[in-house]
Amino acid sequence: MTSAFFTYNKAKVIQALRYHFISRKEIKALIIIVNIFAILSAALFYLKKINPMAFLISSVLWFALMVSFWYLMPAIIYNRAKTFKDRFRVSMGTQEFYIENANGSRSWPWTDFSTWMETPHFIHLYFNSRSFFIVPKEAFEDAEIHNVRVLLNEKIKNKSRV
Repeated sequence: MTSAFFTYNKAKVIQALRYHFISRKEIKALIIIVNIFAILSAALFYLKKINPMAFLISSVLWFALMVSFWYLMPAIIYNRAKTFKDRFRVSMGTQEFYIENANGSRSWPWTDFSTWMETPHFIHLYFNSRSFFIVPKEAFEDAEIHNVRVLLNEKIKNKSRV
């Protein structure tokens, strides 16, 4: 069993939320489509096939998309969630994932998790594509993080890729 205490660092949580958004298939597809549209409109504008307004609109669309996924959405989620302001104790055993704070505790059997993902500062434990829990890797000792990876690979069969 691995146990750790942690609090969240705002900058790192926002970065983790960015990884979450960018790792979603529909957002990747949307970013690719908008980038192709922006490149195509720039080429057509250069060839004088479209007027400057069409190029401006595609540029604004691209800029708005990037700002919303990179800044607005992570900041909104961070500010709305009280979770990121608490101090937690997490335990990862062979049968369950257990977490507690000053307000209470909760445990989930490993079968409740569909996938997991590791980013530079966090381990993301997904219940489904929209619901997840993040655990800071810095909460664990260097030797423990390897054991956590082994446990997660053993208990949660699907590892998500960024």
